[in-house]
Amino acid sequence: MYGLKRFGIILGLETIQSILDGLGEPHKNYACVHVAGTNGKGSVAAALSSILYESGYNVGLYTSPHLVRFNERICINNHQISNEEVVKSYQAVKRVHHGDRSPTFFEFSTAMALYAFSRRQVDWGVIETGMGGRYDATNIIQPAISIITNVSLEHRDYLGNTLVEIAREKAGIIKQATPVITAIKQKQARSVVHKIARKKSAPLFMLGKDFKVRQNQSGQFSYTGIENNWHHLQTSLLGRYQVQNAALALAACELLIKDKAKLTPESIKQGLAVTRWPGRLEIVCDKPLVILDGAHNLVAARNLAKFLTEDLPKRRITLVIGILDDKPFRPMLKSLLPRCSRAIITRAKTERALAPEKLYAIAQKTISNVRIIPEVAAAAQYAITTAGPDDVICIAGSLYVVGEAKEAIEKGLLNIVKR
Repeated sequence: MYGLKRFGIILGLETIQSILDGLGEPHKNYACVHVAGTNGKGSVAAALSSILYESGYNVGLYTSPHLVRFNERICINNHQISNEEVVKSYQAVKRVHHGDRSPTFFEFSTAMALYAFSRRQVDWGVIETGMGGRYDATNIIQPAISIITNVSLEHRDYLGNTLVEIAREKAGIIKQATPVITAIKQKQARSVVHKIARKKSAPLFMLGKDFKVRQNQSGQFSYTGIENNWHHLQTSLLGRYQVQNAALALAACELLIKDKAKLTPESIKQGLAVTRWPGRLEIVCDKPLVILDGAHNLVAARNLAKFLTEDLPKRRITLVIGILDDKPFRPMLKSLLPRCSRAIITRAKTERALAPEKLYAIAQKTISNVRIIPEVAAAAQYAITTAGPDDVICIAGSLYVVGEAKEAIEKGLLNIVKR
């Protein structure tokens, strides 16, 4: 599987179509919800999967990337599939004709997920796009609902240089006469989605217009929806922005109920309350408080900075950070560093990682206490060892960095009491 990464990123649907044809079109054996967007799509997908499972359905959840092990990408009923199931899915995909070229890693893993869901006879597949939408391998499905969380500038080499171009790519998941839900705020980007939805006769539901959420001081929130009003809701995911992600999942629930899905207010509330999405404001230790958050682009970094400022206003914060070379590292550091008392610059084990010295040169202009520890596990261990019990350690900047930290924790390499 990992050898396939040499084929890089190739957008298009011909290869995935050939593979699925060879597998007997497994993706047509269950209903699907398709989720795209720049940020929050994983949280929305996880919440919707959790709600469907709590409502009594067998549910497949396909997400990317994984943090520690490949199995994380393919979950059934909130559990990663086993190594044996990974191998069986891999062998099934490998046996069939792949078309005119070899599949990329993402095409191969997407086919494996869609096949595994059929093999396990799921009722629903909740499918997160990898990148973009229109030519993303996941866009081979015919969903009951399409969700586009938001858009910001990302993957410009593949998706375009403007929000309008990127919104057009994301909106490529909209299907004929299929409802679409979005939280896109930018006027021009919303206009693109609106035009494509209208052209395809797809009913469009927008956060802030067709459904709303209101959060109170206790962390609970109320949902005023398309036809339903639900109160005293709470998501287990940290960060106030997660309430907006929850709103998208709730709007999807409304449309599913209208289409005869058996979801109850109780199962919806419970599903939200038990949603898990690792590596996103994930607390792994209490003393000191150790938080893992990918914060892998500018919007996510700003969300993290807002959380640290508003939810941990008087705590001493150490930032352990490594960033990839295709990310806007200067504004990301500018967002995060002012709230921190010290920073430890590190580097994930990927050729895409920025040299720590490049980040160090920028970081030291904002705060004085900055050092480089190249290995992620060693950087995290140093931060924890030199922290007080009331301090906060935030490990962020890349899902690769978070993945290496999680792996070190699971192997017992860090001197912490796991939560």
